[in-house]
Order: sequence, then structure tokens, then C-alpha cells
Amino acid sequence: MNKAYAQLHAAVLLWGFTGILGKAISLSAPLIVWYRMLVATVILLIIISWRKEWQAIEKKDVKKMIGIGALFAAHWVAFYASIKLANASIALICLATASVFTTLLDSLLNKNKWNRLEVAIGGIAVIGVLAIYFLQPADRNAEQPMQNFNLGLVFGILASIISALFTVLNKPLATKYPARSLVFYEMLSGFVILSLIAPFYLLNQPNEVLLPQGWDYLWIFLLGYCCTVWAQSLAVAALRQLSPFTITLSVNLEPVYGIILAFVIFQENTQLGYGFYVGMTFIFFSLLLQTFLSIRKTQKARVIE
Repeated sequence: MNKAYAQLHAAVLLWGFTGILGKAISLSAPLIVWYRMLVATVILLIIISWRKEWQAIEKKDVKKMIGIGALFAAHWVAFYASIKLANASIALICLATASVFTTLLDSLLNKNKWNRLEVAIGGIAVIGVLAIYFLQPADRNAEQPMQNFNLGLVFGILASIISALFTVLNKPLATKYPARSLVFYEMLSGFVILSLIAPFYLLNQPNEVLLPQGWDYLWIFLLGYCCTVWAQSLAVAALRQLSPFTITLSVNLEPVYGIILAFVIFQENTQLGYGFYVGMTFIFFSLLLQTFLSIRKTQKARVIE
């Protein structure tokens, strides 16, 4: 059990580095995602072929995997755009609202009855985001235009909503197929879709730098292998021994790890005003309430059993 906890927190810590690496890489957000999906696809292809873990995919699930792969790509593009426009801390604190959106979208898509308490918790998270948006001082950072900062916040929330959407849609497939196979097909789908869109993107961005520069090669490899393939493998291994609730609670620590790393490595705490800390308080309070709500649901389910 202790090994499982260690594996889970190692995975969460690796995911926390995604924002740091995204900021360190000099490429634009779409290109970062294109390279990340390429590296992850190639590595998974090698691992699955070596271990002979190929599994047939039912025709009805192929379209679902392609759609989820597209959502993965859109999520990451929005996430890294948030980092480039604002900073890693903003992108990560927005991502912390994903679990709240997941609860709300799960009720909407699966046509479950709305829980007023869950809606209220989602409202608290939204208040936190609005606090970050409206309470930033005008002279927060002279080198970074306020409109870019606010746009980065919008992209961060968009990334969070997309993350919640593919989490809900991916749940049935995750119980049906091995993790590596599922991630491989979704990464491959996202990579192909981005490749098809690339010519149109480059027509509008003719001066785009296409090749990584200097340390970018290492950062991209770490992003594709450590933060995607390795982290996913650790999380799946931990899931075999830990409850889904424990997994969800621990994953909520990802933005905490990421923000701490951003403060230490990039000194982003000097770029943030009091609005960020007010908003962060609201968002983490909503996560705390959601945790207690999940505990209560689990206890009720055990009583019924």
C-alpha cells in the first residue's frame, strides 16, 4: 500500500512539471502539444510492440477514441496557451477547477439529477476565478500586458472545462481497454488531427519557429515520456491498490505541486497580485468541500451495501 501511495504521488508530481516544462520550451502552444503527442505515441508504440500488448478496438469505440484524442489536443493547446499568455501558476490554478467541472458535466451528460450542493461548490470555484480576473492590480507586471494575462486566464478555464469533458467521456473506455493501448490511440488521434490542422495554422503564422531550440529537445522528451507515458503508468499501477476517491484527492495536489515549482524555479510569485491568492483560496476551498462530499457519498454507498 505504501508503494502505491508513492507511485501515485510520483505521478502527480510529474504532472505538476507539465506547466514548468511548457513555460521552459520556447515553441508556441500548438507545437508543444504536437511534439508531446508525437513523443508519447512513438514511446507507447515501442512499449506496446515490445510487450505484445496490442488489443483490438471495437468499431463503435474508434470514433470515441478519435474524439477524445481531439479533446486531449485541444485541452493541452489551451493549457499551454494559458502559460504563454499569463504564466504557469495561472494555468495550474485554473486546472484545479477541473474536478468541479467534471462533477457537473457528469450529471449533465449522464442525465443524473443535479445536486444543489455540487452546483454551489462549482459556484465557489467560479468566484475564485473571477477574483483572479478582476482583482489584479493594473500595474501587476509592466512587461506583460493585462489583456494577455486575462486572455491566459480564459484559456486556462477553457483547458479545465475540456479536461472535465474528456474525463467523463473517457471513463467507459478506461474500464474496457488497457491504459497503454487507450492512451496510445488517443495520443495518435490527437497527433494526426493536429498534423491535419497544421497547414492552416502555419498559413496564419508564417514566421512560426517549427524546430525546437537548444534545451527544448530535452524538455519535450521529458514532457512526452516522464509527464505522459511514465506518469500514466505509475497512476494506473497505483489505481490497482487505491480507491478512486484517493486517486481523485491526490490528483488535486497537481496544481499545488506545480505552483510551488513555478514559484521556486521562475519566481512567479513576484508576478501575481493579491487577486491570485484570494481566488486560489476560493478554488481550494471548493476542492475541500468536494472532498467532504465525496467522503459522504462513499459512506452512504457502504451503508446501502
